[in-house]
Amino acid sequence: MSRIAALSSQAPLMAIPEARPPAGGVGEWYRGAGGLRLRLGFWQPEGTARGTVFVSPGRTEPVEKYYEVVGDLLARGFAVVVHDWRGQGLSARLMPDRLKGHARSESEYLDDYQRLLDAFEDRAPKPWLMIGHSMGAALNLATLIQGETRISGAIFINPMLRVKTGRHSLWAVTFQTDWKVRHGLSSDYVPELFDDPFEHTFERDALTHDERRYNLWREQLFACPHLGIGSPTWGWLHFALKLGETLIRDKGKLVKKVKTPVSIICSGDDSLIMRQPSKAFARKLPLGRYVEVAGAEHEILMELDEYRQQFWDEFDVLLGYVFEQATPATEPPATELDAPTPQAETEAFDSRLLEPEAEDDTHEVTHTAVTEPEGEVHAIAVQAPSPAEFVAYELSDVPERVASPTKP
Repeated sequence: MSRIAALSSQAPLMAIPEARPPAGGVGEWYRGAGGLRLRLGFWQPEGTARGTVFVSPGRTEPVEKYYEVVGDLLARGFAVVVHDWRGQGLSARLMPDRLKGHARSESEYLDDYQRLLDAFEDRAPKPWLMIGHSMGAALNLATLIQGETRISGAIFINPMLRVKTGRHSLWAVTFQTDWKVRHGLSSDYVPELFDDPFEHTFERDALTHDERRYNLWREQLFACPHLGIGSPTWGWLHFALKLGETLIRDKGKLVKKVKTPVSIICSGDDSLIMRQPSKAFARKLPLGRYVEVAGAEHEILMELDEYRQQFWDEFDVLLGYVFEQATPATEPPATELDAPTPQAETEAFDSRLLEPEAEDDTHEVTHTAVTEPEGEVHAIAVQAPSPAEFVAYELSDVPERVASPTKP
């Protein structure tokens, strides 16, 4: 087989010496809406997989940025699928200028994602779980609201429900964006958001406190410039604002029909996304949890270990619930890797039933970091009213004195 033929059938997974694709993976192409060629990476663990995790990156993020996350999931015994959304990574770009971050409609993204899931119907072991970040998290939420039932559990980081608009009001930004799109300027850059990804610096542009992880991604980008993506267009901004507002308003109350357990994690110091809409959205979900990581920036999975670990703690909590609900006969065996077993994961859930209030059938658990005088940090689980069939869980005792933790 010629080199060209090989590349046409198998998508490349780019590597640098410090960040190579984890073992057991392969890059693949698949066809999205309109026939666009999109890329994904698929990894299988050693031994029998406990299930499959579908990872949806945020805007500008390619598969390569999630190699460390893939390794963490493989160590827990899961198969992993990470994909490039249309218009970024090595998936087909929508504009001749590859640096333009453009979008046309929410429906194209959702169609792409359904085709991705369908392609793994007979290949990826179940149960299936979702991890979504920012734009990817918002699109994953829309997928669940549209009725996707194959997902057994989902965890979303800083979902793009409402972006921060700086010194401009949300109404003014929405009005101007609608005007630009209606007058045929959707493919133009948003002037105030213009930037060059190859000129970013940690001090000025980082969305993490971890300089090592930030520089690792920068090295990957310069090793393969085709992964880069720059400023958004008016079309992308219109798509982002519309997607978030559609999810927040939910006039059809479709969110009440989502039976998938969902954890929403927000960064305490997020400079891009508002936290309150996510907290309110988690309250609407029948099986929703809200967790706030105090002091973390937007990219929690690229953050310092102490912030990152809080994500994995919540992921393991979600696993415990998913496997607890699974029928023992269909639950795959755990691997011999250093991964928590379903029994160990559910030990954090000393269950107690709460009686739901008559006027509120929502469920929310909020984790807040608490520092005692001695400096020891605990987690607090605050339980809101929930449906009677859902079991509420208390993670730890609540200290009497509460203080805000200091930022490292």
